[in-house]
Amino acid sequence: MTAASPSPSSCAVSSSVAVVLLALLAASASAAAEKETHLRFYWHDVMSGASPTVARVAEAATTNASATSFGAVYVMDDPLTVGPDLATASSRVVGRAQGMYVCAGKDSLSLLMAMTFVFGDGSAYNGSSVAVVGPNQAAMAVREMAVVGGTGAFRFARGYCQARTYSFDAKTGDATVEYNVYLRHN
Repeated sequence: MTAASPSPSSCAVSSSVAVVLLALLAASASAAAEKETHLRFYWHDVMSGASPTVARVAEAATTNASATSFGAVYVMDDPLTVGPDLATASSRVVGRAQGMYVCAGKDSLSLLMAMTFVFGDGSAYNGSSVAVVGPNQAAMAVREMAVVGGTGAFRFARGYCQARTYSFDAKTGDATVEYNVYLRHN
């Protein structure tokens, strides 16, 4: 009795199954090496006083007539602190939010945020950063934006952040916002 040799189509199926299994094993090993990190801090957007941390750099011809400042572009270098009160020692600075936001809503105050959370000396993540992009609809109690990358300890980061307004002074424009950032990274 002689053994039948495998048909070419069964070899192709076996090879395909092996390739799929190897890809799944590689993806599983990569996912196992990932870390999950939750960061919580306060973002201070200071428009008033002798040393503002945000500046209006551009506007449309109709911006000043708009109730939502539609078309205004701001750049920021806002401090990030552990606690909500920028003026107290218990709220040590852990980094800066550097980037810009654009008043993008015609009918409601909606900002397009493009910023990087850059962590400094006061942080365990000194020298690392997280990049965030997305809509920030001010009227919502909780706003969610995408984490699109990171550097240093947060290399290959992805995830999301949630923003909640802690305080807002309508007269000065100063705002303090609590950020909770949820990351997956290498």
